[in-house]
Amino acid sequence: MRFFLFLILGIFAGLYLSWPGILILRNWKCFNEIIQKSAEDKISIKAVLEVSPSDLIMRKNKKMISKIRVVADACFR
Repeated sequence: MRFFLFLILGIFAGLYLSWPGILILRNWKCFNEIIQKSAEDKISIKAVLEVSPSDLIMRKNKKMISKIRVVADACFR
């Protein structure tokens, strides 16, 4: 039981240290907005500016986790 407590605490601490804005509701609205607009192929300027050039070059080999990371970096930092 103690192991799971430390595991969950570690996951939340790691997420908070990586993306300090993860607890703010406005940032979650931004995250959902970018996801919805990307489904319609209308990407926001903020999301485009957050993408590194190496991500643009290697765009074909994108996995779902790296797509989530890019969007989260755009909204939660």
